[in-house]
Amino acid sequence: MGSYLRPNMRQADLFSRAAANVPGLPATRAAAPAGPGAPVPLGTRFPPLAPVADLPPLSATHAAVRSPQPDHEDAARRLEETGLYRVLRRLEPRPVRAAARPAPGAETRLGIVVDTETTGLDHSRDEVIELGMVAFSYDGDGIRDVVDVFSALGEPSVPIAPEITRLTGITPEMVAGRRIDREAAARFVEGADLVIAHNAGFDRPFCEGLVGGFAAMPWACSVREIEWATLGFEGTKLGYLVNSCGWFHSGHRAADDCHALLKVLARPLPDHGGTAFGRLLEASRRTRVRLWAEGSPFHLKDALKARGYRWSDGSNGRPKAWWTEVGEDAHEAEVAYLRAEIYGRDVTPTSQRLTARDRFKR
Repeated sequence: MGSYLRPNMRQADLFSRAAANVPGLPATRAAAPAGPGAPVPLGTRFPPLAPVADLPPLSATHAAVRSPQPDHEDAARRLEETGLYRVLRRLEPRPVRAAARPAPGAETRLGIVVDTETTGLDHSRDEVIELGMVAFSYDGDGIRDVVDVFSALGEPSVPIAPEITRLTGITPEMVAGRRIDREAAARFVEGADLVIAHNAGFDRPFCEGLVGGFAAMPWACSVREIEWATLGFEGTKLGYLVNSCGWFHSGHRAADDCHALLKVLARPLPDHGGTAFGRLLEASRRTRVRLWAEGSPFHLKDALKARGYRWSDGSNGRPKAWWTEVGEDAHEAEVAYLRAEIYGRDVTPTSQRLTARDRFKR
């Protein structure tokens, strides 16, 4: 080992530059060698480094090299631009603006999106175990603000079947000792100009059995009164509609489904103009006609089913027969079909005109 050390001058230069830019390190140091390869005499003393306690925090000295926060939206956009991926965003509920609740008689109207979770499908026997509602304001331009949210669980008088728990996520433990406050629910919907459900034929009878105020209100069904196929959708299930709009959500909990449906209804339709809510509102204002094909030949039941007729078991004082609903403008054409294709003679089928206050009752 010789009398001199030959330090790596590139490393020495880097250290010198770094040290000069770090606050708290001594400003003085031994003179740098005259040039690359110049010897440093053995025993040369360098000034001591500052104690660790005197050094500035790491966050201050290394801010320039800190990793930036990831831009998830930019990453999603880049993936979608490749044409190989489709990214779903989490559905964020619209914020609640309680002060925006419209007063009765105001130009801005009050709508309610409602959803129920039940112990089964039969409204005359099964019970509501969760009621979710989202109140919103709307006008001629569409949906404006969410103004209130209602969510309540209720313990049924019968055990919750395992398949209901699998479908809804609601366990017996979650509803134990809970009850749905019917008076609070009635106050929540008071003054509503329209009630919307995704399958109103299911939800309306359960809601009317729970809260009497629902019976006199206008109802609209976002499954049957929006022609989703003509708007480019291949199905009507809420989860499918949510995904098709580019979102995902926690399905089958009542309030979550209400928020999700409202977002889908309010979303602009890029290829058709307007919104699904605008189409639903227009459909709900039309009068429709319900026709019963009483005494129709049994062997033609499949033809009626294929045309959209459904079976009435004769409950609630209604005819025991196949029935359908059509718009007023299609009434005469439907009567002509029954005469020509079903009865083969001149008949006048039983009919009933329906408004939004009458539809979807059981």
